[in-house]
Order: sequence, then C-alpha cells, then structure tokens
Amino acid sequence: MTDSIFDAVIAYGIWGVMLSSFLSCLLIPIPTSLMMLAAGALAASGDLDLAPLIAATFFGAVMGDQTGFFIGRTGGARVLARLGARSPARKAVIARAEALVERRGGVGVFFSTWAVAPLGPYVNIAAGAARLPWLRFTVADILGELIWVNVYVWTGYIFASNITEVSTLMSDVIGLLVATVVAAVALYWAKGVLKAQKNKRG
Repeated sequence: MTDSIFDAVIAYGIWGVMLSSFLSCLLIPIPTSLMMLAAGALAASGDLDLAPLIAATFFGAVMGDQTGFFIGRTGGARVLARLGARSPARKAVIARAEALVERRGGVGVFFSTWAVAPLGPYVNIAAGAARLPWLRFTVADILGELIWVNVYVWTGYIFASNITEVSTLMSDVIGLLVATVVAAVALYWAKGVLKAQKNKRG
C-alpha cells in the first residue's frame, strides 16, 4: 500500500473515506477499497474510531449509489448513451450492466456492489434508467454495501500488522475481478455484434 493513501486517510480522516466511497460510486477513479483497508488499520492502532468509520463509509457508498440511480432515473438512456460514446470498452460495460439489471434485477444490483464492484456505478445508472423499483434497488444496495464496506475495513483492522502484504493481495484480487469482468463484457459485446451482422445478412 502506498504511503500516499495512508497520508490521505490520516489527513482527512473518516470524512475523507466517506467522501471517497461516495465519489467512487459515481465513476470517479478513487482507490476507495485501499483507503478502507488503510482506515481499518488506523482504527486498529487507535487513530480512528472503528464504528463511526464503518457507518460513515457505508453512508457515503449508499448515497453514491442512490445518486447514480436517480441520475439514471432522470436522464435515462441519454446518460448511458453519452457515457458509452466515449469509448467502445465503456459502451460494452454499459451493455453488460443493462443486461445484468434486466435479467437479475435487485440480485444484480446486490452483486455489483461488492462481487463485481467495477460494474457497480454503471449498474446504478442502468437500474434507474430501467425503472427498477426504488425500494428493490435500495434493499439490494444496502445489503451489498454492508458486505463491501465491512470486508475491507475489518480486513484492514484485523491484519493491521501486515497491511502492506494484505493490500497487495487484495489489489491482485481486485485486478483479477476487473480483468474477468472486462473479458466477459468483451465476449458479450462481440457475440452481440456477430449476431446483429448475421441477422442483417439473413
């Protein structure tokens, strides 16, 4: 774990981690997972209070997801189209997020918050655009964020003495998940293109 992440958590404290969790749910590239690990380690050393840390980080994550959901609800397909226009890779990710919401609904939202977190911000917007019922979205979101926040904060807390090694391992796991998601999205997109071309020829 880089010293800069520890320095950021020390400088901004719980409020900084909360803001990070909020912004990361809105497609802002912030290493929130590593910040939660660092914050958990600092809580173990007594520099931060554990319970307020978990509560504030959880609140930030849920509010970020809710903001994304209502952006999708108010902007709909226009927002997704604008995001997808910036790159083919992002367009494929959006297609995967839309498919996940369409096929799995609230279950898809639940897993996107922690199991496939890189897909989460897109799923939030897609869920709003698809008019997924707000209550269903919120329940799934809360349950998922409880897992995401607690896993990282408690991991940092429990393994504070080996936080560098743990953060490296967790980064590798995150990288593997991202690579898996990207590969799955690319395959899904390629199959869609081939199917569309076949239908056009037919």
